[in-house]
Amino acid sequence: MKIKYPYKIFITTSLVIVSILCAGCMDNSSNNHNISKNNDTITVTDFLGRTVEVPKSPDHVICSGPGALRYLSYLEAQDKIVAVDSIETEESKFDARPYALANPQFKKYPVFGEFRGNDDPEKILALDPQPQVIFKMYSTSGYDPVELQKKTGIPVIALNYGDMVNNKADMYNSLRIMGEVMDKEKRAEEVITFFDNAIADLNERTGDVPEEEKITCYVGGIARSGPHGFQSTEPTYPPFLFTNAKNVAYDPKNLTTADVSKESILGWDPEIIFVDLSTTQSEDKSSAVYQLQNDVSYKKLTAVQDGKVYGVLPYNWYTQNQGSILADAYFAGKLLYPEKFEDVDLESKTIEIYTFLVGKGDEEVGRQVYEKMINAFSIPAFTKIEV
Repeated sequence: MKIKYPYKIFITTSLVIVSILCAGCMDNSSNNHNISKNNDTITVTDFLGRTVEVPKSPDHVICSGPGALRYLSYLEAQDKIVAVDSIETEESKFDARPYALANPQFKKYPVFGEFRGNDDPEKILALDPQPQVIFKMYSTSGYDPVELQKKTGIPVIALNYGDMVNNKADMYNSLRIMGEVMDKEKRAEEVITFFDNAIADLNERTGDVPEEEKITCYVGGIARSGPHGFQSTEPTYPPFLFTNAKNVAYDPKNLTTADVSKESILGWDPEIIFVDLSTTQSEDKSSAVYQLQNDVSYKKLTAVQDGKVYGVLPYNWYTQNQGSILADAYFAGKLLYPEKFEDVDLESKTIEIYTFLVGKGDEEVGRQVYEKMINAFSIPAFTKIEV
């Protein structure tokens, strides 16, 4: 049967109207998504003073430079990375980075550039999925963050790692910026509170020790971009500052000296010596342990003669390890003031620290990290060194 012409017009017109309405619905849906996406961004001011607009709670990020991935791991957002820098995939005899030990999966990620911030824009652009944000630590070294953003078209947030003593505000600010971007503001504040509480606890235990009763101490073998010998120290070594210890290398007029003379050490003649075990990577005459064992001058030191030389966890390893610093502080406190730390079980305390910072609350992970850190070198940490 033939359809009458007016009826054809009606059907055609109806189909056109439906098509237009459907198209309108699709357009509205797309526009709403874009609006939501545009509204779901935040603007941050980074440590270079740049205003950077980034997605709120991005699904894909990368961390460039020493310590950037450590901070992201503290915030429990390391599952958002899509690639790593070269240090994370290297097979090494030694590794004393708790955040990396807690996340062995980092070794399986693609590499976007060399360590210490030497990024490769071409490798970044080849990543799939593409990072939506690049967190860049120590922005004055490695690839320039402004140029990196231009080359990749990806927002780059420059951060300052800070430290636990003179630049704590920078450290906390970086954690807060990361937390805001990653929708981890609560966790950032928990991490900051954890640090503050630990430092306060150490200070409360030791703050009333009279100056004349304090034992003199020295730490040698502090690593800086690799292992160093016994003369490498840290005037503002946090484990000493937090426990109100008498650091013989502390000089309020010069807090930046990294290396001191042998004559200075002999003149100070500390009662207790701590050795940063990162020095044992050298496995030769440049190791602080070798120097203490073989240098006739050091044999005269009181601490050496009394057998009071102890190994501690690395202060620096791809910049400062805050968790290990706190563990070292409790170890120093137990040695210097045993009566004030009677209630502290060092193993339990160190596991607690690693569990909170890098273990996502899983005590078994914290224990595994502890075991690996304690036995990372030929000499176990927190033990007496035979010199």
